[in-house]
Amino acid sequence: MVFTTAVNFIRSRGPDEFWRKRKIFKLAAAFQGRKRNCYSIAIRYVHRALVYATKGRKLKKEDMANLWQTRVQAACEQHNISYELFREGLVRSDVMLNRKTLASLACWEPYTFKTLTDIAQRRVLDDGLVALNDSSLDRIITRGSLTIKSEPK
Repeated sequence: MVFTTAVNFIRSRGPDEFWRKRKIFKLAAAFQGRKRNCYSIAIRYVHRALVYATKGRKLKKEDMANLWQTRVQAACEQHNISYELFREGLVRSDVMLNRKTLASLACWEPYTFKTLTDIAQRRVLDDGLVALNDSSLDRIITRGSLTIKSEPK
């Protein structure tokens, strides 16, 4: 650009300002009224919207974690084991599944989840954490439930 006077040179801010404003206006395209068309107002509302979006991402993660926890607890109640004992039994059995995986198993693979609850119950019973009177656990064999009997000489 060629400027005939120094005043025009000083007033020109160049292409950087155009693209900076364009970015803000693109983010404000869904707004209504002057929030969409007036740069000084649009920039305030765009910043506010970005703050809400940031908070929303964090809240979404918390909501999903609570949903998974609720689903696993409900499935544990169906199989007569508390969530705490279920998790402890899985940890002691070296079954490393997170809440998301357990929740999806509880929803879509109920037989697989039933097997996991049986394994956890058996492990809890073998380790003596709680006394359970459930004869259905006799079909689950773990290392702790095996006893080696030595033959008399």
